[in-house]
This record gives sequence, C-alpha cells and structure tokens, in this order.
Amino acid sequence: MNYIAVIILFAMIVEVMTNGLADFLNLRMAGNDLPKAFSGMCDEDQYRQSQEYLRVNTGFSWIVSVVSLSITLLFWFGKWFPYLDNWTRSWGRGPVLTGLMYIGILIFFKVLLSLPFSIYSTFVIEERFGFNKTGWVTFIIDRVKGFVLAMLIGVPLLAGVLGFFIYAGSNAWWYCWIVVTVFILAIQYIAPMWIMPLFNKFEPMAEGELKDAVMAYAESIQFPLKNVFVMDGSKRSSKANAFFTGFGKNRRIVLFDTLIEQHSVEELVAILAHEMGHYKKKHILKMMAIGVLQTGIVFFLLSLFISRQELFDAFYMEYKSVHAGLIFFGMLYAPIDLFVGLFLQYFSRKNEYEADRFAAKTTGNPNAMSESLKKLSVRNLTNLTPHPLYVFLNYSHPPVLERIRAINTP
Repeated sequence: MNYIAVIILFAMIVEVMTNGLADFLNLRMAGNDLPKAFSGMCDEDQYRQSQEYLRVNTGFSWIVSVVSLSITLLFWFGKWFPYLDNWTRSWGRGPVLTGLMYIGILIFFKVLLSLPFSIYSTFVIEERFGFNKTGWVTFIIDRVKGFVLAMLIGVPLLAGVLGFFIYAGSNAWWYCWIVVTVFILAIQYIAPMWIMPLFNKFEPMAEGELKDAVMAYAESIQFPLKNVFVMDGSKRSSKANAFFTGFGKNRRIVLFDTLIEQHSVEELVAILAHEMGHYKKKHILKMMAIGVLQTGIVFFLLSLFISRQELFDAFYMEYKSVHAGLIFFGMLYAPIDLFVGLFLQYFSRKNEYEADRFAAKTTGNPNAMSESLKKLSVRNLTNLTPHPLYVFLNYSHPPVLERIRAINTP
C-alpha cells in the first residue's frame, strides 16, 4: 500500500471517527432541561420529541456512514475500480465517452445504494415525526427530473472537463476553471426561472397586509424589490424556511407557504429582512467569490495529481486515465475539502449573525426576529443545545440560542 492509499484510508477512518465522537457528545447534550428562552414557546413534550428526533436521525446517520465506508472499502480493495475501467475500455468508445461511462456507472450505483436510505428517511423517519408530505408519485417524479437535469447539464460539463484534461495539456486546469465558473454563474442566473419551477410552484405574494409591510420595509432600506415569491414547500414537508436565490433580474426572495401559516406579519418581515441583509452585506457575492477561488485551486491541484502513477497504484489500476484520476483525486482531496468546508461554515455562521443584526436594527423590532427563530426551531424540532464540536463540524448557521442571545445583546 503506497503513501497515497494510506493518506486516503487514514482520512476516511478519521472522518468517520470524528463525526462519531461529535454525534456522541451531541446526544449527551440533548439530556439538558428545556432552555429558559423557550419557556412558554415549547412544552416538555415537544422538547422531548425534538430530542427523540435528534437521536433517531443520529442513529440513522451512523448506519449510513458505516455502510457507505464499508461499500467504498469493499469496492476499493476488491479491485473493482480497475475491473470497471477495463470493462468500459473494452467498448472502444474513445477516451471522453469511456470516461463518461466509467463515472456515470459509479454515480449510478452510488445513487442506487443511497435510494433505500432516502426512502427510509422520507417515508419512515420524517413520517413518524409528522414532517413528510411527499407522496410516492412526487418522490419518483423528483428523481426522474433530477436524472434528466443531470443528463442535460451535468454530462456536457463533465465531458468538457474530461476533454480539456485529455487534450489541452498544461492549460487544462485554467480552461476548466473558466468554463466551470461561467457554468456556475449561468446556473445561478437561470435556476430561479427555469430549474427550480420544475420541482415547486412559485407564486407572487398576494396583495394584502403582508405584502404592503414587506414592500414598505424594502423601500426603507433601498432594497430593489419587485415582488416576493411563495413556494409550495408543503408539497413535500411541513418544515418552514425562507431563502434568497439568483442575481440580476432573476433575483428572488422566497417564503415557504408553511412559513406564512406559522408566523405573524412582523415576524415574516423580520425573516425577510434577514434575507435582504445577506444581500446588503454582500454575503452572497463574497461566498460566490470564495467558491470561484476554491474551484480554481481544486483544478490546479487536480492538474498536479491526475497523471501521477502513485495515485493509480493506490487503487490497483493497470492504466492511467483522466476519468479514473478525477475519481481518485476526489478521494485524495477529501481531507482538504473537509478543512475548507470548516472555514466556509465558520464564515457562513458569521454572515448569519450579521444578517440577524441587520434585520433587528433596520426593522427596529429585535423581538420579532427572536420570536421567528424560536417558532422555526420548535416547529422544525431543531436541537436547541448542540455540542460545540458538532456545531464546528456541521453547522452553517449558529445554534438558535446563540443567535437569540446575539440579537438581544446591545
């Protein structure tokens, strides 16, 4: 076993063990009493239900992690990577098409193996706790649409990346960087108008008190807003949310219909003020810039490793190829990606605090922001007392108690 194989194997095991430790500590924290900030908002039965939801999902995630790691190791040390490579090569379809078939088969089996877990999560766990509103027809249609989109969008992009690394020599990494960056920006631009409506309905907010309050607030902070959209989130889940998506003329602020049902006008304005805060503080542009920079670094590192013999020896490969190199580099890059992810999550949590403060200050109603966060947490069975290590590893948003404390701190 060469040094690259050792690094990848060690990283896989350390990641599973670290996440397992964080889960264990997180479960121990769940035994605490109901936080005082939620007195009157959440009774003991609801709080116990949120703790049970945490325990069930944590146990399920352990099973998924162990099964995923086991299958990966069996595929690796059972020498299925070279077997699949030889099989796809035997079709004689050329390097790009062979690469598409090789990666496509791996993705197909990964999706197929994850399908039972997705079904169990949706129709057993989410159903048990009263969240699931997805029927079998919707579940199946969603996956068919996802497959079609992957074929129409993902396959040409992957073919381009393979083609550049096969034929463009030392310039391949920055060609890929440019093309993928343009692709990401294009998707961000067209998604609100052409892709997202394939899965959900987006209706302009109806005239009335809520719309008047939102438009008046947007005008007060000089936020260019033509309309707010309501999404039929209740089609799949009773959980509530809001988000900001797209840019330019396709920019949208979206409220779930479940959110509107559960909150007052003041709370909904505070939630939307938080989303507008992300725009006013340029959080979206900053995250996109970081994403573009990260993409360039990944492609540069890929160019250094994709032809190294040690990378292919680690997986018992008889031949070197760009398509296999992409898969193996992804596994080698995973530890770096983990650390980058930790930084991005820290940055995201910082942005959430800023957006909260922006909403509290500009609405002049910090209590509305706090109450909206409390309601969202109670109805979504959020873990109110997560362990700091678990937050550090997994949270893109600060824990709700810390957000409330920050909002109410002068």
